[in-house]
Amino acid sequence: MDRRRETEIDRVFQKIPFLVGLSEAERIELRKHIVHRVFRRNETILHEADTSNTFYLILSGQVKVINISAEGKERIMAIHKEGDFFGEMAILDGKTTSAAVVALKDGRICLINKESFDRIVMANRWAVDAIIDLLCMRLRQAWLQIRVMSFADAEHRIRAVLQELGEKFGVRDSRGLIIGLGITHQSIASLSTTSRETVTRFLNKAAKSGEIELLADKKILLMGPFFKKTS
Repeated sequence: MDRRRETEIDRVFQKIPFLVGLSEAERIELRKHIVHRVFRRNETILHEADTSNTFYLILSGQVKVINISAEGKERIMAIHKEGDFFGEMAILDGKTTSAAVVALKDGRICLINKESFDRIVMANRWAVDAIIDLLCMRLRQAWLQIRVMSFADAEHRIRAVLQELGEKFGVRDSRGLIIGLGITHQSIASLSTTSRETVTRFLNKAAKSGEIELLADKKILLMGPFFKKTS
């Protein structure tokens, strides 16, 4: 593995709570067992109900985690970007994956097999504690998402999704928080379990009221009035 690629992987390691505490020797050993893969937009990286023995790190690009209903309707559960990861649940419990993962943009991922993950990561007590903390945090986030999606009306769901996207992907400037994903109205609708038309109406209304600004390349600027009304 060349030095440039090692540096790139180490940069991603530093973004993952349970890898950042590995020793230099453990990081070197883990890098030896990494497999690199390129993926293309709309490519399915992981199918729902697959038996996965692999942990995935995103070096570049974006992916969406989805469920498909019995009627064939797609529901986006999450969006991951560079420095994020997926597959941790299946690699920990050995069961089938509960969702599919599809590329939103071209990109590259690192794959770590279960044997290497168990031998290097799970043998580090600090890493195990960090994994437990992460799973607790994701459980709390899941309960919050269930509560929001179950009881709020469509506007509240859309606001919650935009706020979450802003917190995860947003870049601050003097005007507010820019969601730079280039996310489509349909993707926002899928995340908020509503229709694309409802999302479009809300975004247009919020833009007219000065809460948001719809920028080029499908970017969205969330401004002060949005956060005051959403909180």
